Amino acid sequence: MNKPRGAVRIEPSISGARDEKAKREPEQKQPAKPRGAKQHKVDLKGHGESWARHHSNVCKSSLKRLLSTPMVTLMTVAVLAIALTLPGFMFSALASLKTLTQGWQGETRITLYLQASLSDEEADRFGRSLLLREDIAAIDMISSDQGMLEFKKYAGFGDVLESLDNNPLPAVIMILPKSTSAADLGIQRAAYEAMPEVEDAILDMEWLQRLEAILAVAQRSVFVLGVLLGLAVLLVVGNTIRTSIESRRDEIVVSKLVGATDAWVRRPFLYTGFWYGLMGAALAWLMIQLAWLMLETPSLELAELYRSRFELSGLGWIGTGILLVSSVMLGWLGAWLSVRRHLRDIEPR
Repeated sequence: MNKPRGAVRIEPSISGARDEKAKREPEQKQPAKPRGAKQHKVDLKGHGESWARHHSNVCKSSLKRLLSTPMVTLMTVAVLAIALTLPGFMFSALASLKTLTQGWQGETRITLYLQASLSDEEADRFGRSLLLREDIAAIDMISSDQGMLEFKKYAGFGDVLESLDNNPLPAVIMILPKSTSAADLGIQRAAYEAMPEVEDAILDMEWLQRLEAILAVAQRSVFVLGVLLGLAVLLVVGNTIRTSIESRRDEIVVSKLVGATDAWVRRPFLYTGFWYGLMGAALAWLMIQLAWLMLETPSLELAELYRSRFELSGLGWIGTGILLVSSVMLGWLGAWLSVRRHLRDIEPR
């Protein structure tokens, strides 16, 4: 049988079409896959979180290490508390005494002894004229007869005074000035003394000025004592940290061998000084409060005898904050000085 002649139609296969399409399209380069370990970039937020986490862990571990030896820690904290209690208690006592003297300054009076020749009507007229002055807040007048009655009552010489023909006591005017400045009061006293109706003008402020001078000296002495006791706190914390460094010498050497920096090694000891300062301040505050509680009842009884409103103020919020901050700073500074001094001597060989 003869084969048909003519053109023969060939149907392209699916695979061939794909090959033709692949030849016409440009070749696309596939991205090369990275080889080896991948690089991980730490942003600023992650670095801060890691830093905070590390400090938190070191702070907690330092506290646990102190609590693991309670007797040694308690003895050191007790020494720090006693050194902090003395200046804290004395500063608070001086603050209370200052408030007491300020209250007395507000009641400073000028006493005018009038001429004995003035009658009660003339003395009363002179007292009313003083009320017109702008530098006077109030006056209290004691007539000669009233002064005689009070003198008989409190002096105990009633029989002797009754034998006198005339009343030798003059009328007295007590002036409450508006200004409490020592310079203004001195000028006012001189002006009153120059008046013809006044025999003598007395401003009894010398005792108050002496008391203020004594308080100033005491305040300076307490400041010097506080500085000396602060140095004692530095020495106690520094010596304690030095002992801790020596006991952990092998640990420090191993840490430096594996690449630990001085800052990383120093950090636990600084937190130890921080905890010493914080616990010392807490115990000192407790001792000061107990001391004030013991003195509260006797001080109130003494103030009642003198008809005063004096009350013990204690440390207060400001004093407590100063005690806390100064104690923590002294503990941290003592630890830093000790670590800085002794850490340089520990190096791996």
